[in-house]
Amino acid sequence: MTDAQQTHDDSDARADELDDEPATDHLDDVEDGCGCTEIWEHMSETRESAADD
Repeated sequence: MTDAQQTHDDSDARADELDDEPATDHLDDVEDGCGCTEIWEHMSETRESAADD
């Protein structure tokens, strides 16, 4: 039996976490702390203006 120890690099773990996070740039114009209604309205307005273009 060997006494092998597995090492873990925290920087690799953080990079993996960032890759797994969903993109939120479409919500940059929404105020922090707003509720679902405000988010829904913002996304609806964004869709409408994209459809008009």
